[in-house]
Amino acid sequence: MNKNGFFTVIAFLILCFAALPAQAALPENFDISKNYYTVYGGPDLNATLIGDNEYSRGDTVTLNVDMMNKGEVTGFKSEKDVEIGSYMDEMLQQSEMQYEAQAVTAVGILANLKSDDPNIKVKSGPQEAGTLKQGKQSASPTKFTIEINKNASAGTYPLTLELSYQYQNNVQVGGDEFDSTTGLVTNKEVGIWYENKTQTQTIEIEVKKEPFFEATNVTADLYPDKSGMLEVTYKNTGEEPAKDATVRISAADPFSTTDDQAYLGTLNPGESAVAVFKLSVDDTATPKPYSLTSEILYEDADGHDQVSDSVKINTKVLPAENTLPGYQVGTGIAMALAACFVMLKKKKQD
Repeated sequence: MNKNGFFTVIAFLILCFAALPAQAALPENFDISKNYYTVYGGPDLNATLIGDNEYSRGDTVTLNVDMMNKGEVTGFKSEKDVEIGSYMDEMLQQSEMQYEAQAVTAVGILANLKSDDPNIKVKSGPQEAGTLKQGKQSASPTKFTIEINKNASAGTYPLTLELSYQYQNNVQVGGDEFDSTTGLVTNKEVGIWYENKTQTQTIEIEVKKEPFFEATNVTADLYPDKSGMLEVTYKNTGEEPAKDATVRISAADPFSTTDDQAYLGTLNPGESAVAVFKLSVDDTATPKPYSLTSEILYEDADGHDQVSDSVKINTKVLPAENTLPGYQVGTGIAMALAACFVMLKKKKQD
């Protein structure tokens, strides 16, 4: 090093992700020079969910989390008295104070969102959120994708947000001598000791109250190359009424219909209604279970038109009916009589 004021910065990174005591003992290899101050305080991250936190059951949504560093220096203690006229000590003391002011910066923030409730699944892993200085807000939100179970009950669901980062715990400075001509300390050294810290915060989301529909009973008499009736019982298992509800089914191969809608009326929570549809079955249909989809159009409690999530209807095509024995006998007699009639007519003509 020369007299141009260049210096060496030695950073000690203690890799420990649990929150450590505010003033842990300095490691032995950290004591490179003089320690003029001990500073108290540090970063304090505050996370806020941007936008509405109310969602529907069955939704997959992206949460936008904003962060702000509200940390502050709460105090400091002088560890070494400086004699008047000791210019090198005075310069080092001033330099250390400048570095100590950075103790409230959260460095390399890693955000991890967790859910303890099986109805809420966090699809995103840990997200990098950068570095935040004191009083600064994140330039862009940290994003997490969550999936809400379609059978989740309405209510509040707390999510745990873990914020891990490093912060400057202590600084020491040193140098060879003070150059009065330049006003600089030669061969200046700075030792910075970082600790890792984790803050935990709760973010709440709401699963809103609304109608929710299930097909609780299905009866059908469906055979290949025939038309039959499909009866489906729909129940409102949600928390809000559905007014003027109409159900619409989607008929896919081997089914077809010109009767794809049925009126259910108003369904209060816990109430059921039966919808009847006429289906035609293709003559090549394989007898086996099939699944149809349906959706319900209704008016919610606020008077807005809504469409439910898809409601599955499980049914089946039965094996083709065998021809009745009586029908076979009758057909044979008719054919024999017809043959006799033809023969008699021919004989009479002859």
